[in-house]
Amino acid sequence: MHSADEPRRPFRLLLAIAAGLVVTATLAGCGSDDAEPDAGSSVRTAPDGSEFNDADVDFATEMIPHHAQAVEMVVMAQGRDLSPEVETLMADIRDAQVPEIQTMTGWLAAWDEPVPETGLDHANAGHPGDDDSQGSDDMGDSDMGDMGGSMMSEEQMQELRTAGDGDFEQMWLEMMTEHHEGAVEMAEQEIEDGLYPEAIDLAESVIESQNAEIETMQDLLG
Repeated sequence: MHSADEPRRPFRLLLAIAAGLVVTATLAGCGSDDAEPDAGSSVRTAPDGSEFNDADVDFATEMIPHHAQAVEMVVMAQGRDLSPEVETLMADIRDAQVPEIQTMTGWLAAWDEPVPETGLDHANAGHPGDDDSQGSDDMGDSDMGDMGGSMMSEEQMQELRTAGDGDFEQMWLEMMTEHHEGAVEMAEQEIEDGLYPEAIDLAESVIESQNAEIETMQDLLG
């Protein structure tokens, strides 16, 4: 037996389909839970015409101080008695990450987004082992350790800063390994949720280079 309401079902079905299409069209501009970019990320256009989203902004905003802390840890090694392998590793980290900080700073400026304070003086990021501590004083009062996650706390940074030469190298390798692992996680998140091609390319480079450096540090730690 058919109810009196049954003839109205096709109309209700059409309404449901139409509503579904509206929702789908609305979500298409910003993705879905299973698509890239993330549904919570609004797509914006920079003055140069490039498109970016919130995930790209978060990646640059968080990776700049993360990189800067790694460079600070390299600066701490100035004047230390280090093995040649560790000196080479530190130089590689500095030479890769300082330009990346500058690149990401340029993105945020182009996107009219705030650039995080790092206290990092690029000109004073000297060579590991050099007896020159310029730059370290400017960075010591930064709030970079307050970000949590893979960032070293200020207490950890102070412990490293005051470590004796006999303990410094191993402590540095252990901390930098953890630091790199956090950077890889951040880069993986950018690849999953980001939109800006240059940011995704940088994230892929971070994963490749820092995973290789993690292996090197694990070998050095034995």
